[in-house]
Amino acid sequence: MTLRSDQIVEFREQGLLRVRGVLNPEDLQPVIDEIAEFIDRRALQLHQDGKITDLHTDEPFQRRYGLLFGQSREMGKGLDIMQMLGPRMFNFLHTESLLDTLESLLGREITCNPIQHLRAKPPDEFEPQTGPSFHMAPWHQDAAVMMPEAENSDVITCWMPLLRATPEMGCMEVMPGIVGDGYLRHQKEGGTTIVEELLPQQQATVMDCEQGDIVLMSRFTPHRSRPNLSEHCRWSLDLRYQPTGQHTGRTGHPDFVVRSQDPANRISHDEWKRLWKDAQDNPRGVVGHRAT
Repeated sequence: MTLRSDQIVEFREQGLLRVRGVLNPEDLQPVIDEIAEFIDRRALQLHQDGKITDLHTDEPFQRRYGLLFGQSREMGKGLDIMQMLGPRMFNFLHTESLLDTLESLLGREITCNPIQHLRAKPPDEFEPQTGPSFHMAPWHQDAAVMMPEAENSDVITCWMPLLRATPEMGCMEVMPGIVGDGYLRHQKEGGTTIVEELLPQQQATVMDCEQGDIVLMSRFTPHRSRPNLSEHCRWSLDLRYQPTGQHTGRTGHPDFVVRSQDPANRISHDEWKRLWKDAQDNPRGVVGHRAT
């Protein structure tokens, strides 16, 4: 899907654009299936270890993870893109309709930034009642999780639900129109969050989405998650893409080309796995948040 000229202007001015119907169910189902298989394997292992008692095998995808997570927080261990390293997720990162949309903003040479995550946000009833929650991201800019050297890189965050994401389920809140202020100082206390006195006093927009919608954000756009007050898990991806050759903000993790006029620039799933495993086994470069 190619963006219209008015959509391009809106993104550049507001640092935010919700694009409806970029993806088809057929694009997302292989990823959902791959996650469901991981959950099944993880649940069976935890059941064998005596850490969960009910496998909830009859529950649907949107409900099952929360019920398992409520029994053991270890359900979430290994549940991320760079940990699973699945072939169907790798293929999804190259989805043509997604890259067509991004090409309108980034040009024809596109790299997948290494800051990429799968988010499973269970209902709040399964969250710990004391202490911070990993699933509640405070107000922040994505520039805060990148090295300062990437501040001039045109990194675009693509947030997308795997299934319907409603306000009740904890979809994002975003502050549009803040991009001209650049990076706002963050603190690590509270989970990499904008320093309170620097937080813009602006009405936030709730980004409810149907399956297939994507939300594009600038690296300077403040956003946060909301509580999940529903009975279902909110599944989403936040991916980042940029023009090839620009600084990624994470020199310790591998980026890779997803669209190029030269096919030789593309890599295979096996090579992608090798690069990530090497980065994890032999740490080097910078991978931390800017605030820390």
